[in-house]
Amino acid sequence: MIILDKALFAARISDNLLTDSRTDMAHASARQLHSAVARAVMSDIMPLWKETEERHNSGRRAYYLSAEFLMGRAVYNNLYCAGLLDTAKEIFSENGVDISLLEEIEDASLGNGGLGRLAACFLDSAAACDIPLNGYGIRYKYGLFKQSIQNGFQAETADPWLDYGDAWGIRADEDTVTVEFAGETVKAVPYDTPIIGFGRKAVNTLRLWQAESIKGFDFGKFDDQDYMGASEANIIADAINDVLYPNDNTEKGRKLRLKQQYFFVSASVQDIVRRYKKRFGDDFSHFAEQYAVQLNDTHPTVAVPELIRILMFKEGMNFRDAFDIAQKTFNYTNHTVLGEALEKWNIDLFKSVLPTVYEIILMIDEHLKRYLVSVGQNEGQINSKRIVDGSVIHMARMAIFGTSHTNGVAALHTEILKNDVLHDWYELFPERFQNKTNGITPRRWLGLCDPELSALITEKIGSGWETDLDRLQELKKFVDDGSVIDRFNSIKHEKKVQLCAYLKKHEGVEVSPDWCFDIQVKRLHEYKRQLLNAFSIVDLYFQIKDGKLPDLQPTCFIFGAKAAPAYRRAKGIIKYINEVAKLVNNDPDTKDKLKVVFVQNYNVSYAEKLIPAADISEQISTAGLEASGTGNMKFMLNGAVTLGTYDGANVEIVEEAGWENEYIFGARVEELEKVRPTYNPREKIYYKNDRVKRVVNTLVDSTFNDGDTGMFGELFNALINGCSWHRPDNYFLLTDLEGYVDTKKRALYDYKNRAVFGKKCWMNIASAGKFSSDRTVRQYAEELWKL
Repeated sequence: MIILDKALFAARISDNLLTDSRTDMAHASARQLHSAVARAVMSDIMPLWKETEERHNSGRRAYYLSAEFLMGRAVYNNLYCAGLLDTAKEIFSENGVDISLLEEIEDASLGNGGLGRLAACFLDSAAACDIPLNGYGIRYKYGLFKQSIQNGFQAETADPWLDYGDAWGIRADEDTVTVEFAGETVKAVPYDTPIIGFGRKAVNTLRLWQAESIKGFDFGKFDDQDYMGASEANIIADAINDVLYPNDNTEKGRKLRLKQQYFFVSASVQDIVRRYKKRFGDDFSHFAEQYAVQLNDTHPTVAVPELIRILMFKEGMNFRDAFDIAQKTFNYTNHTVLGEALEKWNIDLFKSVLPTVYEIILMIDEHLKRYLVSVGQNEGQINSKRIVDGSVIHMARMAIFGTSHTNGVAALHTEILKNDVLHDWYELFPERFQNKTNGITPRRWLGLCDPELSALITEKIGSGWETDLDRLQELKKFVDDGSVIDRFNSIKHEKKVQLCAYLKKHEGVEVSPDWCFDIQVKRLHEYKRQLLNAFSIVDLYFQIKDGKLPDLQPTCFIFGAKAAPAYRRAKGIIKYINEVAKLVNNDPDTKDKLKVVFVQNYNVSYAEKLIPAADISEQISTAGLEASGTGNMKFMLNGAVTLGTYDGANVEIVEEAGWENEYIFGARVEELEKVRPTYNPREKIYYKNDRVKRVVNTLVDSTFNDGDTGMFGELFNALINGCSWHRPDNYFLLTDLEGYVDTKKRALYDYKNRAVFGKKCWMNIASAGKFSSDRTVRQYAEELWKL
C-alpha cells in the first residue's frame, strides 16, 4: 500500500487549518484539528474510494440495510486503517499537541447496542477483505440520547453530534430521491461516509439518508408572521431522522418509527434500482444476479414489499415476477428469540402511513397462503404463518417467506430458532436456515484500543494477525512462559491505570488499578440481567458484613448501560445499581473490598477504554435469550475471562478457550424449558432460601431508596408475583443467584494467583481467532450473497 508522505500529510493539515480556521496546529482547537485531519485523509483516499466503487459496480455486490450503525469515533480508526496513525502522532507531537486531544470529538450517534455495532464491524471487515458490501441507514441528527446520572437516575438529553458538522460525510445531492407516505412526501438526501479497509485494500461506502422537506421554508407564512407555520414542513421532515428509536408508547411514536423504517428502506431500494438501470436499462432479468441485500433484523423488512411495489408500479412488472426477484435478492438476519422483538404492526396504523405498501403485503400474504396450500399444510398450520393475521402484520414472517435465507447469529441461537421459535418455518424451508456466528473487527477492538497488547502479540508471532486472526493460535505456545504472562499482566495493569485516570476525569471517582476489574457493559434489558449482577454484589456485601469473606479479593464492579426512555423497569435497575454503589462504596466494612461504578453515557469510545482493562467479563443473560453477543468477544480478545451463562456465543467461547479458562454457571436452556411451566420462585426459592430472600428484600425493606417512584416495588413484584404479561421471575434471577455468586467468588479467589489467572486470560486471547468479523463476513459473502 502507498502511504501518504509525512511532510505532505503535515502540509495538508496545516493548509486546511489556515484555510478553514485561520490558525495553526499549535493553537487549533480539537474540532479544528479534527476537521483538518479528516480533510487531509479524505483527499488522500479519494482515488482509492472512486476506484473501489467503479470496480465493485462491475460485478455482483451486496448491500447491508440496518436501522443502526454504531460506528464510534471515526478519526483514530480511519487513520489506523489508512496506515497514517503513527505518522499523525508524530506530526502532532512535533507541533506540541497530544493526539489524544481528538478524544473530545463526539462518537457518531447512529446506534444503540450490539445490532448497530455488529453492522459497523461488518462494514469494516468487508472493506479490509475487499468484499463489495456497502451499508444503508439513517443520518440521525441526535442519535439515541446522551445519558447522565442524576441522583442515581438516568437522565436523557439530545446528543447533538452533528452540531459542528460531519467531517467524514459527503453530501450527494445528485442521488436525492423522494419518499412518499400517505399525505406527505419528503426528500431523502444521501450522505456518503468512507469505510477504509485496513491496509488500503478498498474503500467501501456507508450511505446515510437525511430527510428534508420538499417545500422547505415558507417565506409567505413567515411574512404573514406565522413563524411556526413557516418552518412546519421542515420540522415534520426533520422528525424522521431526529432520533433513533423514538418513544413508541403512543400511536404518534409508532407512526414515526414506521416512517423512519420505510424512509431509509425506500430510499435505499430506489438507489439500488437506479444503479441497476444505469447498467442494464429496463431489463430486470439480471437484478437478483447483480445484488444481494441483507436485512439486519426485522426493521428493514418493509424493503421486500417496497422493491415489489417499485417493480410493479414503476417498471410495469407483474406480481409473481416481482416477488421472485425480491425473494432471490433479500436475506434476513434474525437477532432475537424474544417474541416482543419480532416486529409486528397494527394494520390500521400501517395503512394510515403506507396504504400502497399494505396492498403489496396483502398480495404477499395471499401468495404465501397459496403456497402453503400447495404443499399440503392444514388450516391451523396456514393460519400460524399468515403475514396478515387478525389485526396484525408480522414482519418476521414476511422476512422469512420473502427472502432466500434466514440466519441466526450463534450456533445455539440458530438451533433455538430451528427447534423452537421458528420451528414451523424451519420444517417448511430447512434449506433456507443457516448459522453465521457474529464477530468483531480486530482492528478497532485490539489493534486500536490496546496498542500495548498488540505490540506484544506482534513481537511474539509477527504482523499480519490484524487480518488473519486465526494466527493468534500461535500464542498458545507461550502460555507456560512466565516472562510473557508477567508482561501481559503488566500491560493489563497499565490499561487499568489509564482507565482509572479516565474514570476520575469523567466520573469523578477514584479506583485503584491494583483491584480486580469486573465489568458488565451492554444495553439495559431485564434478560441481560444487570439486576442479577447487582444482587450478587449485595450478597457479597452481606457476607462481608457477616464476617464470612475476610480475604476476598478487592474488586471494582463497573457497569455501563442505557435504558430506553420509556422502559421503566430498566431505569429502576439503573437506580438500584447506583443505590448499591452508594452503600458499598461508603460502608467502612466494605469500601476496601468492594466498589461499584456506573459510568455515564456508555458508548463505543468508552468501551475502548473499559474493555482492555477488564479482568472479568460479565455475560450473564438468561440461557437461550442472548442471540449471540459481541461484547463477550471483545473482552475475550483483550484478555478477560468470561463469567457467564451457557448462552449465545458464550457457548462457542468456552469451546474455543476451554472450560478451565472461563467461569460458567446457571441453568441451561433445556433445564429452563423443563421447569418453566410450573416455576414458582416465591414458594420454591424465596420462602425457602434465606440468603436469596435477604437480597431480594432489599428492593422493599428500606435498605435502598427509589425516590418514591415505586420502581423497586415494581421490580420486586415482577420477581415474586409476576404481572399480567409474564410469569414471576421471568428471567430466572432467583434460580441462578446462588450459583452465580459462588462462581464469582471462585473467579475472584483465582484472581489472587496472578500467574495462573494470567494464563487463563492469555488462553482467551490465543483462542479468539474464530470471532473475527472478517470470518463472519466472508461466510456471508460466500454462503449467502454468493459473491
